[in-house]
Amino acid sequence: MLIKNAIVLRLKGICERRGIRYNELAVRSGMTPSTVYSLMSESRRDLSVITLKKLCDGLDMTVTEFFDDDIFRTLEQEIQ
Repeated sequence: MLIKNAIVLRLKGICERRGIRYNELAVRSGMTPSTVYSLMSESRRDLSVITLKKLCDGLDMTVTEFFDDDIFRTLEQEIQ
C-alpha cells in the first residue's frame, strides 16, 4: 500500500470510530468540505504535510499519534 492510500484509510477509520462526517472534519480543521472530499478521492495522488497537520488538529491528535498505526509499518516503496 502507498502512503496516500494508507493516510486516507486511517482518516476514514478515525472518522468512523468517532462518528465524524467529512463536513464536520473540514470545519474542525479550518478547511472547506470540498478539500477534504478531494483528498479522500482515489484519483488524487498527493497530500501536503500542512493539510495532514490541519486534519490532525481537527481530530485533536498529534501527527505522531496519527502515524502510530500498523497500516504505516508495511508501506510499499514509492519510487518505481
